[in-house]
Amino acid sequence: MDNQTNIRNVFFLDAFFNIRPKGLYFVIFLTIYLVTVIANVLIIIVTNIDFHLNTPMYYFLRNLAFLDICYTSTTLPHMLVSFLIEHLPITVPACIVQLYFFLSLAASESSLLAAMAYDRYIAICNPLRYSVIMNKNVCLYMVSGIWVVGSIYGAIHTVNTFRLPFCGSRILHHYFCDIPVLLKVSCTNTFSNEVTVFGVGGLLMIGCFLVILGSYMHILFSVMSVQKGHGRNKGLSTCVAHLVVILLFYGSGSFMYFRPKSDLLADKEWLLSIFYSNITPLFNPIIYSLRNHEVKGAFRKLFKCLY
Repeated sequence: MDNQTNIRNVFFLDAFFNIRPKGLYFVIFLTIYLVTVIANVLIIIVTNIDFHLNTPMYYFLRNLAFLDICYTSTTLPHMLVSFLIEHLPITVPACIVQLYFFLSLAASESSLLAAMAYDRYIAICNPLRYSVIMNKNVCLYMVSGIWVVGSIYGAIHTVNTFRLPFCGSRILHHYFCDIPVLLKVSCTNTFSNEVTVFGVGGLLMIGCFLVILGSYMHILFSVMSVQKGHGRNKGLSTCVAHLVVILLFYGSGSFMYFRPKSDLLADKEWLLSIFYSNITPLFNPIIYSLRNHEVKGAFRKLFKCLY
C-alpha cells in the first residue's frame, strides 16, 4: 500500500532514455546553461554600474536578463540530471512548483518582449516625446504589471492542470513538467483544460505578438524612410535580428501548445520545448545586448577596470 501511494506521488521524466551519446548532449546543454547564466549576469552588472545605461531600454533589458536566468533555471538543471539518471523521478509537489514558475516566467517573457518592442517604437518613431511617454514611473508600472500578469497566468494553468486525476502512466516523455505532457497522462477528459490553454494562452500570446509586430512594422517603415547608409543598414539588421528571435520564441511555443493532437511528434515534443525554453534565453543576450555598441563599450570599460 505504501509503495503504491509513493508511486502515485511521483512522475518519471523519460525524454532522454534512448538518446546517444548522452555525454555529448550533457556537455552541450551544460555549455548552453552556463553561457546563458553568465552572459545575463554580466548584462545585469554592466547596465547597473554604467550610468550612461540608466535609460528605459536598459531597465527593460536588465529585467529580461534576470527573467532569462530564472526561466532557463526552471528546466535546464533538471534536464542535465536526466542525462545521468534514467526515468528521473520528480515528486508531484516539485512538478507543481516547476510548472508554475515555468509558465509564469514564460508569460512574463512574452509580455516583456512586447514592452521592449513598444519602447523601441516610441524611441525611434516618436523621439521628441520619448522621455515623457517612457518615464521612470511608467516603466516601473509596466514591469510590475508584467510580473503580475505572469504570476496570474501561471496560477491559472497550474491549478487547472493539477485538479485533474493522474491515474494512468506516470512516465512523462519530457525533461520537465509541462501542460501538454501532463494532460496526456491524465485519466479524465481534458477538453476544458485544452480550451483554457487555447483561450487564456492564445489571448496573451496573440496580444503580445500583435504589439511586437505592429511596433516593428512602424520601426521598419521609419528606418526605410531614411536615406541609404550605415544607419539604415544597422537599423534593418537590428529589426531583423529581433524579429528572428521573437518568431523562434512564439513559433515554437505556439506549435507546442496550439497544434492539433498528433502522435507523429509525441516522443519529440521536448525538441520543440528546447527552442522556447532554452535557445531563446541563450540568444537574447546576443541579440539585445552584445550587438549594441553602448553595451559593448560598457563591457570594455568594465574589463579595463578589472585588468
